[in-house]
Amino acid sequence: MLEPNMIESDDSMNNYGGSRAFTWLADLSGLSVDLVNFLICQISAIFLASLYRSVLHPSKVSSQIRHIVALGIGLVFGYFCFGMQAIHIAGLPAACYVAIRTQSPKFVQRTVMVVAMSYLLSIHVIRQIYDDGSCTLDVTGPLMIITQKVTSLAFSIHDGFVRQTKDLTKAQQYHAVSKVPTALEYFSYVLHFQGLMAGPLVFYKDYIDFIEGYNLLKRPAVNASADRAKSDVVLEPSPVKTVVKKVIGSFICAFIFMKFVKMYPIKSMKDDDFVENTSILYKIWYAMMATTTTRFKYYHAWLLADAIANNSGLGFTGYDKDGNANWDLISNINVFGFEFATNIRDAINNWNCGTNRWLRTIVYERVPKQYGTMLTFALSAVWHGFYPGYYLTFATGALMVTSARMARRMFRFRFQQTRMTRMLYDVATCLSTRVVMGYTTFPFVLLEFMGSIKLYLKFYLCLHIVALTTIYVLPKFIRGEKRSSSHLQNSSNAPNKAAEKHSSCSEDRHITSSLEKENTVLETTSNSQLGYKGLVHETIKAAEKLPIVASAREAVTVPHDQCEMDQLSSKLMEKIEAETKNIEEFIDKTVTETVTGIVEFKNDLMRDCVPNTLRKRTSLATTMSDVVAGATGKPQTDESAAFLKKEIEVINANVLPAVLSNGHAK
Repeated sequence: MLEPNMIESDDSMNNYGGSRAFTWLADLSGLSVDLVNFLICQISAIFLASLYRSVLHPSKVSSQIRHIVALGIGLVFGYFCFGMQAIHIAGLPAACYVAIRTQSPKFVQRTVMVVAMSYLLSIHVIRQIYDDGSCTLDVTGPLMIITQKVTSLAFSIHDGFVRQTKDLTKAQQYHAVSKVPTALEYFSYVLHFQGLMAGPLVFYKDYIDFIEGYNLLKRPAVNASADRAKSDVVLEPSPVKTVVKKVIGSFICAFIFMKFVKMYPIKSMKDDDFVENTSILYKIWYAMMATTTTRFKYYHAWLLADAIANNSGLGFTGYDKDGNANWDLISNINVFGFEFATNIRDAINNWNCGTNRWLRTIVYERVPKQYGTMLTFALSAVWHGFYPGYYLTFATGALMVTSARMARRMFRFRFQQTRMTRMLYDVATCLSTRVVMGYTTFPFVLLEFMGSIKLYLKFYLCLHIVALTTIYVLPKFIRGEKRSSSHLQNSSNAPNKAAEKHSSCSEDRHITSSLEKENTVLETTSNSQLGYKGLVHETIKAAEKLPIVASAREAVTVPHDQCEMDQLSSKLMEKIEAETKNIEEFIDKTVTETVTGIVEFKNDLMRDCVPNTLRKRTSLATTMSDVVAGATGKPQTDESAAFLKKEIEVINANVLPAVLSNGHAK
């Protein structure tokens, strides 16, 4: 994984086994050669992803070809960045695949968990011995993502083969796998180039749907009386706007990190002068700023990785009620949601979202509720490795989450009477969350045990004491919020909100609609009887009948999402979208002018049809003729029909497949 210091150190590079062909570029940029290699791979992946989406579109090539190419590029990237250490990238999933093929589905998930975690922890130990917290980009980063993939797949196989549907949660039903993957499918899923270097985690079923083209959904009908021609349209939106936004955001985060990392280096917190000769307020301020600066490094890596996945077509979840494409299926970070969270729970839910989904799926939903939070934090700490700072952070984090929940229950409802008090409460909780996050997470980046303990003692363990007082003392003197019986029943039946929030909104809609569509389609046809276009067409027809399902979280006095500070991140996002409107218009103009003559002629013929569509080629001429006739209100003569048919055949055969498969048609 990327470590706190990005400046090259000779000692830190002694154990690096990747390519050194770009050492000259590292010298020019001032970065270490391993991080230069990482950036070269990720930037190359952005362009390769675009080619993958267009040239290797599922309507043009078989799923086997797409699997082979994604796997091959991933292996090349792995060897380029890690050299001979890349053997572990293949070794861990190979060992787990043997377990999947040989073990009974009744306990395959346990076997794979033991094998994967044992392998990963062995590499963590080796890293800690030989690397000792240096800045080297080592192989443990990809191995941690691979561990998430193989264990989630094993649990999905267990759910699909052993457990009854009524015993599964909605997410488990959707991700359940009832067919053991082939070797090609498995290794392509684990090692595909879009997510090898920095994630994000994608579940097996979502990846296979992407490879085979089943992830294309129909835009919700705006007009209930839409003609039949529109029902035959399979929409494939262009991810260009989304990708550009994420790439720009990624490099802005990288700039912020490089700008401030020298002002607030995390290693300064270990200096005796800092520990002994600074005030407690300055220490808390420095911890907050140093950890905030470090987070921008992760924002950069995750936004860039998300852009790569989206540019290849991975991450599309359908359309919202306004017909806008959503590309948030596997997004790993919500920057504004984290930085402006009003409590620790919401901050955690917006950080490393893929890991949160993984922990919820394999731990929290499968253990007794009273142990869910502690076991989830424990697995997260072990998964990260054996540096003592990780365990201090997660132990403190579990304590802070519990105390914050208690404090919210005791105090929040008292500030909901007026707009001013709500604003005061939200501002106070937002600022306090910043302080608590700095206090809690500095050991995570400091890594050392004694250095972290020494600082905590200099803090006089102030927030630990506050948290324990909130949990064990204050409830005896301050009455908490009274809840209705129906609310208590809902709370007792629902999983923990902190573990579930990632599945709300877009994921709930995606899972619910996909489950119902899949069941409807399977009743009428089997996968073996349908080609790519046929299955997508049947899926769309089934989806048209389904409502959009969304989840909502309600507060007792005032809905939490109506509080001013809770809306702040959304308002900032709206402002940013408004400021980037010119960029989007420039992209649209550039793409449109590239295919001006052809696309304008197509738009004249398809005036009533939506843009960015991929039609079934066998019915294109007939459908376009019907549209033209409907637009003019006059039947076509034989002469005009013959001319039109000839022109359409030329466009359909030579131009439209290339333009439309890219999703760039205007």
